[in-house]
Amino acid sequence: MSGVLIPMGTRPEIIKLSPVIHALRDGGLAVRTVATGQHYDANLTDSFFAELGVTPDARWTLEGSEPARLGQLVAAAEDEIATGRPDLVLILGDTNTVPVFCLAARRHQVPVAHLEAGMRSFNETSIEEVNRRIAAACASLHLAPTELAARFLGAEGVSPERIHVVGNPVIDVLRASGLTAVPSMERSGVVVTAHRATNVDDPVRLGAVVTIICALAETIGPVTLPVHPRTRARLAEFGLTGRLASPRVRMIEPLGYSAMLSLVRQARLVVTDSGGLQEETAWFKVPTLVLRRSTPRWEGISAGFATLVGLDVDLVLDTAAAAVTPEALARLDTQACPYGDGFTAARVARLLADPGLQRLIRPAEPDFVGKPVPA
Repeated sequence: MSGVLIPMGTRPEIIKLSPVIHALRDGGLAVRTVATGQHYDANLTDSFFAELGVTPDARWTLEGSEPARLGQLVAAAEDEIATGRPDLVLILGDTNTVPVFCLAARRHQVPVAHLEAGMRSFNETSIEEVNRRIAAACASLHLAPTELAARFLGAEGVSPERIHVVGNPVIDVLRASGLTAVPSMERSGVVVTAHRATNVDDPVRLGAVVTIICALAETIGPVTLPVHPRTRARLAEFGLTGRLASPRVRMIEPLGYSAMLSLVRQARLVVTDSGGLQEETAWFKVPTLVLRRSTPRWEGISAGFATLVGLDVDLVLDTAAAAVTPEALARLDTQACPYGDGFTAARVARLLADPGLQRLIRPAEPDFVGKPVPA
């Protein structure tokens, strides 16, 4: 395989794809990277590219409303693949970049490999779940982060020879950082992040998030709140910013990756609606409350690192109090991170260099002439 196209739409994609890009290039593959512009705030992109040593070969600017931006993304992806003719498109996760490149690649008979394949929230209202299922339908190679994700794919009818459990590449980044878990008795305070549209674009739900933040600050410990640009705008729009004016709530700008990891690993508790943060807190053995009613990261739930709480204030407070007891923290210390061992990128590089696998994933038209119906 000579040419791999890797699009990156958001901050989590930049983080998780960075070790894979380096591993593929170290293995002699030609890699072209495209920053698709889904995250257009410099605080969410530029510092991450610099810190992780990934300079995009192309950077797109999307303008206008969400539908207009999606339309521009479709057109740009189509042009990129038609012009560049890569041997493979490697995508990660569930942002709008994923289905757009899946469909453009298949239109031009370019195989697709999907990292984080098989993750399922079973939430019919989630656009990310739709994007993941589109990826499953389009991908020729499914790179699952865990055995559970692989089982989900198998249950949906994906051929076993196309599924490979490789771990999640975010663990590669964490291992390479050299940062390890801080002893639980040396940690303090609460870190809260909230950015999902379903939570912050609705004034009632965002009001509940604010109530939760204030209650945690009074009962568990001082809260640090790195404020996503979307969230900051909605807090102001809905007149909620003033409710967070407390000496026990510290609102800060979004942090660079290393700074965010340092903040999280020193926290007594993390409360979030983020997906990727659930993986990072499991590495650092920090208990995490998820401000959602479902998650595609069931492994952390099963291992006890994370708990689904939604926006129920009483449930959040009760669960938070139970999560930070010495006994609960000691139990987490005995659990292994369920998302991988930090060698995902090397596995992906070996797979993509395998000639047999390259033949398997190349799109081909079947021949059923004179054969029975495939049922």
